[in-house]
Amino acid sequence: MGKPLLQLLRYGVVGVVTNLALYLFYLLITYLGIEPKMAMTIAYVVGALIGFVGHRQWTFSHKGALLGSGARYCIAHFFGYLINFLILLTFVDTLGYSHRLVQAAAIIVVAGFLFVTFRYFVFPKTEHRGGNHE
Repeated sequence: MGKPLLQLLRYGVVGVVTNLALYLFYLLITYLGIEPKMAMTIAYVVGALIGFVGHRQWTFSHKGALLGSGARYCIAHFFGYLINFLILLTFVDTLGYSHRLVQAAAIIVVAGFLFVTFRYFVFPKTEHRGGNHE
């Protein structure tokens, strides 16, 4: 199995487990009265914090600087959050669709964006002294 396919598989495992738990949490807190965009914000931040370790160490086996990858991770998630927020704003607040269905679809859209961003921007290949790539 090639490295990109293995990374995608690992990303999927971490993502499915994390996002399923967070989506159920989202449904619970919206049921309890938290507004959908606020509930998404809470779930998003929790998921981003949990995901950093899993994706850095297991999905991408990144050996680069922690501070640099952490800063890039925050930038990637800022844009992922913005995409998610705009999807909810457009499809729930403006067009009137169910927030439950829209958030489920938004998870998939944002996950695709983040995989590409993580692979090429957040956790890129690092060079070793011999010039070999990971």
